[in-house]
Amino acid sequence: MNNLATRGVARLVRGMPTSDGAGVKLTRVIGQPQLADLDPFLMLDEFGTDNPGDYIAGFPDHPHRGFETVTYMLDGRMRHRDNHGHEGVLVPGSVQWMSAGRGIVHSEMPEQQEGRMRGLQLWINLPARDKMTAPRYQEFGPEKIPQVELGAARVKVIAGSVDGVAGPIVQPATDPTYLDVELAPAGRFTHTLPAGHAAFAYVYEGSVLIGEGDSATTVNTHELAVLTDGGPVRLEGRSSARVILLAGRPLHEPVAKYGPFVMNTREELMQAFEDFQQGRF
Repeated sequence: MNNLATRGVARLVRGMPTSDGAGVKLTRVIGQPQLADLDPFLMLDEFGTDNPGDYIAGFPDHPHRGFETVTYMLDGRMRHRDNHGHEGVLVPGSVQWMSAGRGIVHSEMPEQQEGRMRGLQLWINLPARDKMTAPRYQEFGPEKIPQVELGAARVKVIAGSVDGVAGPIVQPATDPTYLDVELAPAGRFTHTLPAGHAAFAYVYEGSVLIGEGDSATTVNTHELAVLTDGGPVRLEGRSSARVILLAGRPLHEPVAKYGPFVMNTREELMQAFEDFQQGRF
């Protein structure tokens, strides 16, 4: 029996509209004035629109160094291509977990001219010891992402484990949990996250109640709840809802970031710009 107190909501953050790439319209949730970061998480963007004008220009070639990008496609198709010869198409329900390491130049472009394009992109920091490792990918189609049915809750397990079912993504540096939780109205899901891990829940459809009793907090669409440390987190659908539940081990290292580079010192950032300009990626 787990006697630890249920994790509550330390603060609520609402996503802000912005644009990135060649003008793709986004909702930025982490990496904005209300929540600059949540160690080890650096940025969270949600993109979602039925208007091709909002996404058709995509994300042309751009560099990364020193961190990981996690793209989770919900609707639509996106083609990824990089300067190391890697290419593939992300379809609905697929996940790409890219470790940029010492440097990569890639593009992410829509594979469609019309229809809905929707997904989430998360940036996760790498520890100093891993920032200059070779780039690598963990890519999984929807058929490789296990689902767990728990009463009125359906959970897609991308990283971590639920009810003995493990997700395909493994990253020892931050030991992440990444769950996509679908709740029916009044449906409940309770899950124990590792103590000491930074954790948040982001609602991208509907409304959920987080916590128990008088201290429970309602979290609505496009809101992120930063969770307190402790024991299990309890989610209850106030309507039909979709929520991503994330947790990761903080790195407790200095962060020096500018644009597409995330290092530990200003000198390392300057070196990253020089290496990119000299074609060393």
